[in-house]
Parts: sequence; C-alpha cells; structure tokens
Amino acid sequence: MKKIFIDGSEGTTGLRIFERFEGRDDIELLRIPTQLRKDPAEIRKYINESDITFLCLPDAAAREAAAMVENENVVIIDTSTAHRTEPGWAYGYPELSKAHRAAIRESKRIAVPGCYATGFITIVYPMIAGGILPSDYPVSAFAMSGYSGAGKKTIAVYEAAERDKELDAPREYALAQNHKHLKEMQKITGLQRTPLFSPIICDYYSGMLLTTPFYADMLTGAPTPEGLHAFFSEYYAGERFVRVMPFGAEAGYNGFLAGNACSGWDGIEIYVTGNEERLLVSTRFDNLGKGASGAAVQCLNILMGCDEDKGLVL
Repeated sequence: MKKIFIDGSEGTTGLRIFERFEGRDDIELLRIPTQLRKDPAEIRKYINESDITFLCLPDAAAREAAAMVENENVVIIDTSTAHRTEPGWAYGYPELSKAHRAAIRESKRIAVPGCYATGFITIVYPMIAGGILPSDYPVSAFAMSGYSGAGKKTIAVYEAAERDKELDAPREYALAQNHKHLKEMQKITGLQRTPLFSPIICDYYSGMLLTTPFYADMLTGAPTPEGLHAFFSEYYAGERFVRVMPFGAEAGYNGFLAGNACSGWDGIEIYVTGNEERLLVSTRFDNLGKGASGAAVQCLNILMGCDEDKGLVL
C-alpha cells in the first residue's frame, strides 16, 4: 500500500484526483488538516512521509513544494506548468512512445501535461516522429474549453447568479500569443517554431476540442485524409486511452463536434477530416480527465504497476 499526499487537494485538479481514489484499497491517503494546508512546515512533513505526492498548485508553489523533498524515495507527480520542460522530469504522456512510458515508470519526478498541450501533442508528436510533418512547419491550432480549466475563481464567475452577458458567448483569449502551454507544445513535439495558438473559453463546465489544420502538399507524401487516419490508427494501436475514431465518424453528429461531449471521460478521441488539399486533425477529451486529473492518476498507476485505467473512466 502506497502513502499518497495531495498538496492542493481543495483545488479543481486535486479534488478530481481525490475522487478517483474512492474505493481503492492499494493506497493510503495522508490528509493534512484544513487549517494547516498552507503551513510550509506541515507540508514538508507530509511530503516526506509520503511515497508519492501530487502537486496541484500554482507554478511558484509547486516549485517550492518540490524543493521540500528530503526523503530520496519520495515520488513527485506535478500537475502544474512548472516542471514540464525541465531536465530530470519525465513527461507524463505514456502513449507518445515506449520511452515515455518507461520514463514514467522509472522516474521520481513526473510532470503531467497541460490540457491544451495534451490535445496538441497527441496530434503533432506522432506526425513529426513518423516523418509526416516537417519540424519547421508553421503549425497552428485553435481550441475550445469548458470554464473549469481556468480554476476556482473563473468557475465562480461563470456560475454566479448574476454575471456579465459576455460570458454567454465563447471568448477567445491569450491574444498576445503567450499562452503558458506553448513552451511544452513546442519542446515536447520538437517543432522549430512556436505554434500559433488560439484558445477559446466557453460556457460549459468541462470538455475540450482542439484542431490543427494542415496543407496536404506541405506534408511529406501529401497524405489524404484516409491515409493520415490510417497513420494515427497504427501509431496508437492498442492504447486504451487514445481512441482514433472511425473515419467519417463526425457524420454521426451531423458534421458537428461538440467540445463537451467527453466530459467525465478519461480518454481522448482523434478525428481526421478535410479533403485532399486541406486536412484537419482534431482531439476531443475532458480537460479535467486526460487533460489533468485522469492523466495524473494514469501516471500513478504506471508507477505502481497496476492497470493503467484503475480508478478511471474509459
């Protein structure tokens, strides 16, 4: 039985991790008293008494907490942006390659991917690794997300009885092209250029849809939509958390893809659409599932050597 501590257990991500531990008999949760959850001395004590600590904190606090580790046996699983591109930290996306899964299994420092980054990297990493997408391609992406991804303050704003009418409509943000996930989007995939990225927050609780457009003649071999779909199907064959949807599956939704359709699910869907000249590759998932808490628990399961989907919804 592993001793687990969640630093930041009252935030959105921490609460969702806690929920996924209900009914498990292979872990012991170390619960810090509510009045002491921001006491550095108590946090240090709980971290070093644990086998595995989850950090569900803002970046600066996550760095401070990681620096508190004195027990060399403690494993840190960080859900913040702080360590995702740092040397010595395994990137917590096991489906990308055998090396990624092995690194998670063997590492004591694991950084869970960002939600938007998860959708983007699911598409771009295999295409570069497979030689289809040149690393200097000017990649762009747009995405829709439920408001839960913005944290407790934004959730409260959206769920307030009286609120600004602008919240009724989707809102584009990060207009200066400085979204905090861009760094990992570029580094993990190996892109030479920082992607152009347009995120949009919408008036629903959770769920995410991210799309990357490509010109076929700028890709190696000028693949057709059917050919690119076959590539993704082979790349992710056997992966339980990544579901390449049947070609043409969007027709079952009358040609629409809704951003909230995967809310409450811990996997990710891939759709390949478009035509012989212009291709679209889309990922759909829960920003709180495969995009956050579900991915963190999947990493824990890999560390513990149990089924990767234990405690998760697939």
